[in-house]
Amino acid sequence: DEEVIFQPLGVFAAITPFNFPFMIACWFWPYAVACGNTFILKPSEQDPMIQQRVFELLEEVGFPPGVINLVNGGKDAVNALLDHPQVQGISFVGSTQTAAYVYARGSASGKRVQASGGAKNAIVVMPDANMDAYLATMMNSFYGAAGQRCLANSLVLPGGAAHDSARERVAGAARELRVGDGMESGVSLGPVVSAAARDRVVAAISAGIDEGAEAVVDGRRVAVADRPKGYFVGPTLLDHVRPEMRVYREEIFGPVVGMTPVGNLDEAIALINGAEYGNAASIFTESGSAARKFRNEVQTGNVGINVGVAAPMAYFPFSGAKRSFFGILHPQGRDVVRFYTKSKVVVSRWTAGDGAPVTGVGR
Repeated sequence: DEEVIFQPLGVFAAITPFNFPFMIACWFWPYAVACGNTFILKPSEQDPMIQQRVFELLEEVGFPPGVINLVNGGKDAVNALLDHPQVQGISFVGSTQTAAYVYARGSASGKRVQASGGAKNAIVVMPDANMDAYLATMMNSFYGAAGQRCLANSLVLPGGAAHDSARERVAGAARELRVGDGMESGVSLGPVVSAAARDRVVAAISAGIDEGAEAVVDGRRVAVADRPKGYFVGPTLLDHVRPEMRVYREEIFGPVVGMTPVGNLDEAIALINGAEYGNAASIFTESGSAARKFRNEVQTGNVGINVGVAAPMAYFPFSGAKRSFFGILHPQGRDVVRFYTKSKVVVSRWTAGDGAPVTGVGR
């Protein structure tokens, strides 16, 4: 008989970002612990109290001490995890620059590494797209979480005759979004994470305009009367964005959308595939042929068809590509089970019970 069994490896760790301080940790530690490992979590230093509370709740419900552990800190804490000989593997979500660093240093220490980096996701809007049905999901993908997520769509590629309609509909909906405290009813767009983030986003918008983009909706000077010190940036739409522009190439991580008209689907796919990132891309169309061509040819790990945020459910892998992901096995799904276990092939033979030699076999 012959079979493959999977066994735990020991200690794993994850370094998670600020933008989803609860959810992203859940991409990792529940799977690692279910596979029989222990775990160390280092959350973002920008919002560590979420995980502090999670760990208090884990203690309250009687989670075994020492199975999952919390450590706070900055680069020194990260390096300690990357270098420690007992840590078998590292999971990371953050910027591409840091993901590349984590992957290189962790791999050099002989660890398994899955490091998710930045993104520059695009939506292709075909002339036959049903804007009435799908405008809301598009807007959520542009401006939800103030654009601070790795699956935010920050580029719109309207094909052919779709440009004028897409521009008008997106701009009109953007102007209707209410900016303010995200805890208040009716608010569609909250603040970015810090003053530094706000200043960086505003600078990126200004750079795009200086390079020739048209500010259809400009959120640089948005004012929220009851929150004058908030780090707010209003929804922004820049049209006629060209691939050489900073606002096209770089992940802004704010509520900023660039529109780049394309002649046809082939041109849109070529632009997406020419980018350094490969996290996600979506197409809006009523054509099954166009959708099939897009899903087969586009070089991103996650693909949406009439879906704005192409976010996999927990039992599917979160599949980034190119410089959006460093590693082989992705977070979530079967990939992460393989990441947190080692495989062992067991070849066995048994006698019939009477002690007689076994014949007719090759081993």
